[in-house]
Amino acid sequence: MKSENSIRLNKFIANSGICSRREADKFIEAGIITVNGEKASIGSKIKKTDIIKFNDQKIVSEKLTYILLNKPKKLALYTERRTKKSAMTLISSVCKEKVFPIDKLNQSESGLIIFTNDHILAKKITNKNQKIKSIYQVTIDKEISAEDVLNLKKGIDVNGKKHKLTSISFLKKRYELGIEQSEGGIKILKLLFKKLNYNIIYLDRVLLAGITKKNLPRNTFRYLTQEEINILKRL
Repeated sequence: MKSENSIRLNKFIANSGICSRREADKFIEAGIITVNGEKASIGSKIKKTDIIKFNDQKIVSEKLTYILLNKPKKLALYTERRTKKSAMTLISSVCKEKVFPIDKLNQSESGLIIFTNDHILAKKITNKNQKIKSIYQVTIDKEISAEDVLNLKKGIDVNGKKHKLTSISFLKKRYELGIEQSEGGIKILKLLFKKLNYNIIYLDRVLLAGITKKNLPRNTFRYLTQEEINILKRL
């Protein structure tokens, strides 16, 4: 089999965004990868015409795609019965790859979301133990005390683990805050404030994993630059 017409199976699987090459080898060894209906073997090569399946699902190798959306409030991620427009319909109108959102925002929240078909990167960004820098502008339901600001910086126990915010600054009022967080994501952020008897009534993510919404108006999206993709892969 000529090398220019073939590719290592583990590389093909990794290129599809499902997992890393090392993980692909483990799946091959476990017998859940098939090539043309036969169980695959470690180190094997495949042709473009071969049918590769993972848990009986055909693997389609797509170009890895990375899109940044500045989501407006009230825009749903997926189309529902009562909503014809969604973030996914907006992106799928120009993107043929099957991308999905990482670290979702709900309808009442706004700001940055990354859409990709890179499962490895998605797993890394959503890993609870991974430190990912995010910055939010939030409004809470009442003014926050100096003591509670200190508590949030020192750390508060949530579900048996201590979580803290990297920094908190005041915007116009003591209930309008700029927050930097490096662990836990939005769910933990909300629980931290809930623990101190505050409710977040507005949330806008202005930075995600080192990528800002600068020059990206609300309700628009763009493809990430190679430099930004490299930043994400170095996390």
